[in-house]
Amino acid sequence: MSIHDWPQEKRPRERLIREGAQALSDAELLAIFLRIGVAGKDAVQLGQDMMRHFGSLQRLFSATLPEFAAVHGLGPAKFAQLQAVMELARRAIREEMHNGSMLSSPRAVKEYLRTTFAAKSFESFHVLFLDVKNRLIDAKEMFRGTLTHTSVYPREVVKEALARNAASVMLAHNHPSGTPEPSESDLLLTRALMQALALVDIRILDHFVVAGHQIHSFAEHGQL
Repeated sequence: MSIHDWPQEKRPRERLIREGAQALSDAELLAIFLRIGVAGKDAVQLGQDMMRHFGSLQRLFSATLPEFAAVHGLGPAKFAQLQAVMELARRAIREEMHNGSMLSSPRAVKEYLRTTFAAKSFESFHVLFLDVKNRLIDAKEMFRGTLTHTSVYPREVVKEALARNAASVMLAHNHPSGTPEPSESDLLLTRALMQALALVDIRILDHFVVAGHQIHSFAEHGQL
């Protein structure tokens, strides 16, 4: 039975319009994104297959094209659509951060970081540059690979901050296969960056460690 043969009150698209997107399961939301299923499976069943295969939305969003296409019924077209949806979400959140104080929008900052790091299977270090009103000027990935105190160069962060006339910065990096708890290297790196930026009167407002949906804030834990 296809979704079109379901009772109208149970169809995902109609339920979303009636009850809101939050009322739907992950598989039902994916069914709306997919629109159609494959031979022998409707779009909801295909969405369920996707969730079983990847185990979580985080792993689905970070999948490469070969990993994505390993699920029967998925291919380059759907992969491109998913990447486009994720980039639109990032841009919408970034727009919100440009228009208001980052300190008054902690939800937007964390959502931006979750979507930014969702597709990264490697360690990546980002800097968010802020103006005197704590609004976002720019966000940039500055280093990638195994991040240590010696592989992240404070002088490069200082140079980029000065080039944007930033008054303060927020730092963020991910732990792709770990927990959001900062390591000793993370703490040492943060202190080194604080000292370097203080010389040019630029403050670090926070340093976030992202691990999947979990985010550790140095500021919230009194580590700055």
